[in-house]
Amino acid sequence: MNYMSIKEASEKWGISDRRIRVLCSEGRIEGAVKIGHNWSIPIDTIKPIDAREGKQKKYLCLDYDFNHIDALKASIDRQRPFSKHLAHSLHEKLVVEWTYNSNAIEGNTLTLSETKVVLEGITIGGKTMVEHLETINHREAILFIEALVSNKEKLSEWNIKNIHALILREIDNKNSGKYREENVVISGAKHIPPKHYDIHPLMQKLLLEYHHEWIGYHPVVRATLLHGEFVKIHPFIDGNGRTSRLLLNFELMKYGYTPIIIKNEHRAQYYDVIDLAHTTMNYGPFIDLVSTLVRESEELWLSVLD
Repeated sequence: MNYMSIKEASEKWGISDRRIRVLCSEGRIEGAVKIGHNWSIPIDTIKPIDAREGKQKKYLCLDYDFNHIDALKASIDRQRPFSKHLAHSLHEKLVVEWTYNSNAIEGNTLTLSETKVVLEGITIGGKTMVEHLETINHREAILFIEALVSNKEKLSEWNIKNIHALILREIDNKNSGKYREENVVISGAKHIPPKHYDIHPLMQKLLLEYHHEWIGYHPVVRATLLHGEFVKIHPFIDGNGRTSRLLLNFELMKYGYTPIIIKNEHRAQYYDVIDLAHTTMNYGPFIDLVSTLVRESEELWLSVLD
């Protein structure tokens, strides 16, 4: 990969050297690496957008009473740290059910028990190699976001691409971790994703919103908006749904909430609330769905802990 210096980037983009250094340190210039005291920037990196440009989006129906959810979280927190055995069994159950449901929503035909067996390293007869890879890859993506949370890493385009690269690893290496270069439509949805040439600036704007404008929102609202606005952009040719659900749980776990599982049996309702948010900016029903699932997840954890 070819790189350019801060000075070369400054001349190319018409931005001061000092400003580019700040953007690099904030992680807003994708692929920039620091070597000693200097930054090297991939030569094909797109000029970062100005955070002062554009109007703030007006999301509707973000108000929700999270007192019960937060009280349940406090009850769980009082029982931390969990025993090693309990933590392992909770994690194993989460990985299997999360992987099964997220893949099933996208058409994977492995059953819950078959998913568990595949994750144990056994091949299921009559199932495609892609279905096996989707299962193994999803577990790796879960482990990756858990590592991001554990290491307190900031969410960036780079990490989002890494999540997606794990989802499509050995399934579609050409497109894994890369924004789509063609336009798409979503079957059964009223919303039409943006043109492929708008993806880079839209993803930059999404991360700016996420890091600066959503700070005062409750974590459940932030998680729902992150999922919804990401999948609205639909930045990848495939794997957007699985990536968006991983991002949703990344945000919940970052704030200490239990991860949720959007079940395949609720797929129709899930799609409806997403499409409503995309076409009207009304996130109320989507937040309600996520909140209900958070409460159910917390109640499940407490039933095991008590």
